[in-house]
Amino acid sequence: MKKNQIPILYLSISLTIFIYVVYKSEFIWSGDRRYYYFTYYLISFFLLIFSFFCFFINQKVKTYSLILIVSTFFAFYSFETFQALSLDNYYKSKIYKKDTGKKYDHRSLLEILDDLKKKDENVTIRVFPKLWVKNSLIDFFPLSGKSFSKTINCNENGYFSIFESDRYGFNNLDNVWDQNNTKYFLLGDSFVQGCCVDRPNDFSSTLAMLSKKNVINVGYAGNGPLLEYASLKEYYPQNVENILWFYYEGNDAKDLHSEFSNKFLKKYIDDNNFSQNLKQKQNIVDEEILKIINYKKQQLVLNNNFKKKAYQFIKLTNLRSMMNSFLPEKNRPPTQKLIGPEFKKVMKLVKEFSKTNGSDLYFVYLPTFKRYKKIDNNNKNYSKVKSVINDLDIPLIDIHELVFKKETNPLSLFPFQKEGHYNVEGYSKIANVIHEFVQNSKK
Repeated sequence: MKKNQIPILYLSISLTIFIYVVYKSEFIWSGDRRYYYFTYYLISFFLLIFSFFCFFINQKVKTYSLILIVSTFFAFYSFETFQALSLDNYYKSKIYKKDTGKKYDHRSLLEILDDLKKKDENVTIRVFPKLWVKNSLIDFFPLSGKSFSKTINCNENGYFSIFESDRYGFNNLDNVWDQNNTKYFLLGDSFVQGCCVDRPNDFSSTLAMLSKKNVINVGYAGNGPLLEYASLKEYYPQNVENILWFYYEGNDAKDLHSEFSNKFLKKYIDDNNFSQNLKQKQNIVDEEILKIINYKKQQLVLNNNFKKKAYQFIKLTNLRSMMNSFLPEKNRPPTQKLIGPEFKKVMKLVKEFSKTNGSDLYFVYLPTFKRYKKIDNNNKNYSKVKSVINDLDIPLIDIHELVFKKETNPLSLFPFQKEGHYNVEGYSKIANVIHEFVQNSKK
């Protein structure tokens, strides 16, 4: 290389790293986790100093430094490649075959969609309402999926869960909307929607069996608290005995922060009388979702698979995860955005809504896999969320305390003891605890 090519290369890389650290710390996390990114600030600052210093050292030292850096990165990405090509799929296939006698379904979402459409044209995939959050110019915001459709959900347990959507595009039997009374009305994200299990193993089906009464679920994957509040106002039926509000500690705080950036969604907060009357506009919802499925099907699948894996590979996700497990908890990477005043504002409105409509409100706190894998024990939102809920005097059903903490091996309630949604046993135990808690609170 020419005399100044190596220092210029170093300087370009250093500036890129520094800008990325600033972006993550100050824009993505809004400074909430600056204590964590302080280490990365120091590293990027050191790299910048080193880059400038390289302009003045002799060429031989520059060459040796380049060889050292390239060798280090080669070692890092060799490890990451080994992890990406690990025997994880083989392990899952072997366990699934042993437990069920069936073959693990390794097809992609696009492959199973194409296969099922050969037999039934009325097959679709989930289109998350959060896809509209980043669009600030909309005058219509779908909060559900396509109605009366066989909807491919997800695969974490060895098979693709599939549900027949109801008249509004949710994971319910359609006749639940014809009942005069509802025992439980569920709001939440993918866990409430029933990912990645089939009926009757999801929360709502299990609660219906336990109570022998009507249960309605308007949860959808990707929803945060503001989308859930909007769903409550749009789809709340008459005569609901209990509202179950599910909070997932993995991403609800981050989702809420993003949702509050959407001016259209904020109308639900700013105007108590605001409504899109979505129950009367399901034909429009279906049309919008079909547009996305028909014209962006490939992109949706790539975003969920290839791009995600490539992004994780570039960021050395597996290597960093292993290294982080040896760090003190306070120095581990942030996995959640801290809740702000928006959370209490939403929950206060939810409580007022439930009181006005004569329903009892329960707050269900769902923990993450990372908590029990010892990746993220330092969950600052946990105490803050509980404090807000206690201040608002909302009954709290803490699934961490009531279910997972009592398990000898809490990871056994996740698919193959890997990160994801709960498995059938996990859904069942949580639903049973919720029902028991509500019943005891009525005594």
